[in-house]
Amino acid sequence: MDYGKFRYEEAQRLKESRKKTVQITMKEVKFKPKIAKGDFDTKVRHMLEFLDEGHKVKVTLQFRGREMAHPELGSKILDAVIEQLGQIAKVDTSARLEGRNMTMVLSPDKKAVKRAVSVKPAEAKPQSSKPPTISNTDLNTTTETENQNAEDENIQDSKEAI
Repeated sequence: MDYGKFRYEEAQRLKESRKKTVQITMKEVKFKPKIAKGDFDTKVRHMLEFLDEGHKVKVTLQFRGREMAHPELGSKILDAVIEQLGQIAKVDTSARLEGRNMTMVLSPDKKAVKRAVSVKPAEAKPQSSKPPTISNTDLNTTTETENQNAEDENIQDSKEAI
């Protein structure tokens, strides 16, 4: 056997083995104990996207100053995260306090990802490229409403004059 051919075949086998490996990255989402509902929902939505892409998510809760006296507030927030992502993610590392941070690691649940992939093609419907049209009835309704409002204003003005 030719040594060049051997090296070529070995390189091809290594290339094939690299194709089958999956690169898993860790994404981090940081919370604070006094987070508002809207911000919480946004961060959970980002975590959902990360998990759908197959990334692990490290949830970090940062305590400042006197917040360290109430770690139960932090565990409530992490419990709420688990509650919202429960069916999609599984907990790799449970919440633990490390200095001023409380951390937890979530990974995508493979069973839930497979179910979501099988559901998505059924949900996808082709969208028409036509912009929405306004019918004449919509225009008439608008003008009727405007006329009614104008009449109501005139009645109010005449009552005030009397």
